[in-house]
Amino acid sequence: MPRSQRNDNFVDQTFTVIADTILKLFPASQKEKEAFAYYRDGMSAQGDGEYAEALSNYEEALKLEENAYDRSYIYYNMGLIHASNGEHDKALEYYAEAIDLNPRMPQALNNVAVIYHHKGENAQDEEQAEEYFNIAAEHWVRAIRLAPNNYIEAQNWLKTTGRADINLFF
Repeated sequence: MPRSQRNDNFVDQTFTVIADTILKLFPASQKEKEAFAYYRDGMSAQGDGEYAEALSNYEEALKLEENAYDRSYIYYNMGLIHASNGEHDKALEYYAEAIDLNPRMPQALNNVAVIYHHKGENAQDEEQAEEYFNIAAEHWVRAIRLAPNNYIEAQNWLKTTGRADINLFF
């Protein structure tokens, strides 16, 4: 039984009702509706911590979804799952796919930066750490340009490490 048909809690039930109403109001092909149903079920499973089920639903959604913008969010959510499981390299692959499809996705840029910053902090040598920190800085600068009121800690880090003049963002 699809997850959307077995909603256990109020939030899931509300989300399903709203999503179903939107699908009925806006014209969409059967393929688009199926893709959205898989995406919705993936989000629900992800919210419940059922990551394998969520990934399976996202993979099915990717098979059906043709819109690049919508695909970017599927990849982004897949990246979130892998990052939360500590699979940083796999997460980076999914975030890269999301950013390729939607370069104006600051949350994906931020998450890439967070992973590279973490890699920099755990690097075995100073040269490798600097390389990772520079990649993190590049992604944070892009994210902050898209969402200047967000990522305050990243802005402070960029400023204190001399990796960017934050005043350029405002």
